[in-house]
Amino acid sequence: MTGLLPEGFHDRLPPVADAASRLERRVLDTAYGYGYEQVDPPLAEFEAALGARLKAARASDAVRFVDPVSQATLAIRPDITAQVGRIAATRMAHHPRPVRLSYAGAILKLRASQLRPERTMRQIGCELIGLDSVAAAREIVSVAVEALTAAGITGLSIDFTLPDLVETLGDLPPEQLEPLRIALDGKDAAGVAAIAPAYLPLIEAAGPFDQALAKLRGSAHGAALATRLDGLAAIAEALPANVALTLDPTERHGFEYQSWLGFSIFATGIPVEIGRGGTYTVMHDGGTEEAAVGFSLYADPVLEAGCIAVERRRLFVPEGADAATWRAQGWVTVAALTPEDSAAAQLCTHVLGANGPEAI
Repeated sequence: MTGLLPEGFHDRLPPVADAASRLERRVLDTAYGYGYEQVDPPLAEFEAALGARLKAARASDAVRFVDPVSQATLAIRPDITAQVGRIAATRMAHHPRPVRLSYAGAILKLRASQLRPERTMRQIGCELIGLDSVAAAREIVSVAVEALTAAGITGLSIDFTLPDLVETLGDLPPEQLEPLRIALDGKDAAGVAAIAPAYLPLIEAAGPFDQALAKLRGSAHGAALATRLDGLAAIAEALPANVALTLDPTERHGFEYQSWLGFSIFATGIPVEIGRGGTYTVMHDGGTEEAAVGFSLYADPVLEAGCIAVERRRLFVPEGADAATWRAQGWVTVAALTPEDSAAAQLCTHVLGANGPEAI
């Protein structure tokens, strides 16, 4: 036997695992302060339910297997949002709306990407089920920013997008919509010009938030988008001044099931996004639709970039000494279990001396 793991899988060892736990706790504690109560869905469930709970979403990135008990096809979750939607639509369907739920857990992707070679990650997030209004979206984005700040993440920036922009404008024949979407996704100005020249300003209106918003307001589609642009402005105004804001109205990658709003979260020193969110639709049994908004954060890129303090502050306590007093003062105490035990062997930074903790 070897210690090798499958490609895309990894162990998280101390003290990094402890840092991950602190990150998770601070995010969830912040969310709890806003009324988001935690749910804990199972790692796997029926594939059909997992793939159909969010409108326009598919469980295409899920690892599937046949359950030996039920003989049904199960899927290991590639994302927890759909599971929270299921809980809200079934077990908590009676709960007054909006219902605020938080979660944290492992997810498994069928395939890795070049930017993210991991197939298993830790996802932490909040979902507000029952509303996708500007006020609801403003709260969700604010909670995400405050939670990351509480966890010690600095240099935050948010990139907003309008995922269903083309569908909203609805001024083109159906046969032109998909080619236009593809051209917009690739920022292909020549392709957009050949299909619908009036959409070119949508590509150009990408960049710093205030400038991009002004370009959109001044474009041929500004009047049709006025309500959404006003909503974006209201959300941006609620955020701290030290959060950098950008806007890319045509960005759809990773926002397959979001509706009028999407956003990605970045931080200084981390090369990939650390979170994503937006508005979406939860499907109830019988086809009833319910609006929702939420965000998901990913612990792995934050930890890999060293943005969370990974340190040990451990007090070595000799045999027979009282450790409870020092634990009550916030110390991590490691007791000697044999006469040969030592502070060095237990990776301690301090040792309990006659006058209290002494740095090694």
